[in-house]
Amino acid sequence: MKKFSLLLVLLAAMLVIAACGSDDSSEGSGSGEGSSEEKTYKVGIDTTYPPFEFEEGGEYTGIDIDLINAISESQGFAIEFEPMDFGGIIPALQANQLDVAIAGMSITDERKKVVDFSDPYFDAGLSLVVSKDNTDITSLEDLEGKTVAVKSGTTGSKFAMDNESKYGYTVSQFEDSPSMFQEVSNGNADVLLEDYPVIAYAISESGLDLKTVGERLTGDQYGIAVLKGENADLLEKINTGLQELRDSGEYDEILNKYIAE
Repeated sequence: MKKFSLLLVLLAAMLVIAACGSDDSSEGSGSGEGSSEEKTYKVGIDTTYPPFEFEEGGEYTGIDIDLINAISESQGFAIEFEPMDFGGIIPALQANQLDVAIAGMSITDERKKVVDFSDPYFDAGLSLVVSKDNTDITSLEDLEGKTVAVKSGTTGSKFAMDNESKYGYTVSQFEDSPSMFQEVSNGNADVLLEDYPVIAYAISESGLDLKTVGERLTGDQYGIAVLKGENADLLEKINTGLQELRDSGEYDEILNKYIAE
């Protein structure tokens, strides 16, 4: 009987010790979560692409820079910029030298084979550009009999040449953008074709007597990229942060800082 009573006492003591150990373990886990350090991600950028990414006064700036900074702040992670040539960014992701890429990168099926993209954050593409006082041209259908200025060797030039007979305009080629801009400002050409973010930034920064009109003619969209099949949690945070910026109006504030419609 005494042996049985002693056994009961020992069993009770073991249960108490086990319960205490369980509580200690739980408290330890909670403490560990609270003291976790902020994760830092390496972000690949191309600083030769204003207004999205460029260097000014020794600091990185632009739409992409402001967006990823705001997203990282709202989602509680740190970032470290890694500037490089655009062509090296995806290979750097594949080599695990980068965690994220934001570089005015168009979302394409080919790139989707090696990276996962965020939700689109910018609609790029070609735009029609006319003088500020022009009210006659708002679409390609208005170009019959008009003169269209383009820069040689660009996507705008190719688009204009491919559609010249369809819309009945005449193409005038220029070797540089300033000459093309001036041709429309002076009234020697009726309209020019240029990539939307490039011309919008030029209008904003240089005070050109021009404006964009109508819908964009091509539909490229930019996305933030991570290596395919990796960093799913990070990609979710990026999408969440991007949506929060849109909802709060900060997204529009960032775009308006660099681009004038």
